[in-house]
Amino acid sequence: MRYRTIGTDATTRREVSVLSLGAMLMGTRTDEATSFAILDRYAEAGGTFIDTSDNYAFWVDGTRGGESEALLGRWRRSRGVGDGIVIATKLGARPTVPATDFTKGIVGLSAEVVRESAERSRERLGVEKIDLLYAHVQDPATPLEETVGAFAGLVAEGTVGLLGVSNHWAWQVERARRIAADAGLPGYEVLQYHHTYLRRRTDQPSWRSPDGQEGVVAGDLLSYLRAEPALVPVAYSPLLAGAYVRDDKPLGPEYDHPGTPARQAALRKVAAETGATVNQVVLAWLIGGDVPFVPLVGASSVAQLDESLAAVDLELTAEQRAVLDAAH
Repeated sequence: MRYRTIGTDATTRREVSVLSLGAMLMGTRTDEATSFAILDRYAEAGGTFIDTSDNYAFWVDGTRGGESEALLGRWRRSRGVGDGIVIATKLGARPTVPATDFTKGIVGLSAEVVRESAERSRERLGVEKIDLLYAHVQDPATPLEETVGAFAGLVAEGTVGLLGVSNHWAWQVERARRIAADAGLPGYEVLQYHHTYLRRRTDQPSWRSPDGQEGVVAGDLLSYLRAEPALVPVAYSPLLAGAYVRDDKPLGPEYDHPGTPARQAALRKVAAETGATVNQVVLAWLIGGDVPFVPLVGASSVAQLDESLAAVDLELTAEQRAVLDAAH
């Protein structure tokens, strides 16, 4: 396994594996025995960066979420997991009532919600301190100053270590970090967004915004990350739920543009040269890019996880990266 540092402060920064494991469906669609086997294998391989959220996976059983956090808490206790494993969770996108989608609304990022949600997450995870806490989605109804102050307050009292943000516009991230810096408060240091090798159209509205999908890496966010190299980006859904390799998982309309076939061909070419799978090439491309991402992968079996773990040791040559990067 390889590792990188998240966080800039000597008292809160952590070393994490360059491949993160997503626990989104653990405790719901992925049963406990299988989930424990996947978690055990990840830890055995040197993995130290596990991701969840307080709303996972509400849509499976029509709850408000928390099943994934609760399972991770049971795994931690049963295995005696200590500080070597960094567990990141998120808050703000829990449905206001039991639901199977977001149509009835979400709790948002008010100071009251941030404090209450973080406390409930600590209880489910069975930890005194949350290693990394994300603002899950933007909340237009709450001033950024209020959310920034609430997150910083959790760090000050010692119940949260590092702060992160996901699914916000790049300008919101910069503004929130500026508010924190001007007030001498800790700010967001880890950014979690959807990112993969295939390029996604950004002109289609999302369920939250007519302006497009704020949770997808695009040019503005990449430019921001290049300008702020201390920030660590995490890429969720990098393997597109199997769509790179499974005929029964077709790409959606967001990938219906001329660049997709060209990049698929480049992937197949490099995979053939390396003897790796297409999925492994995607992960290696993310890990070793000029803006290096931490891929966040899910797994429903140990075999799926092992395929992803092998990508950590896949070193693409400069020529192979040039082929991948040049495809449009």
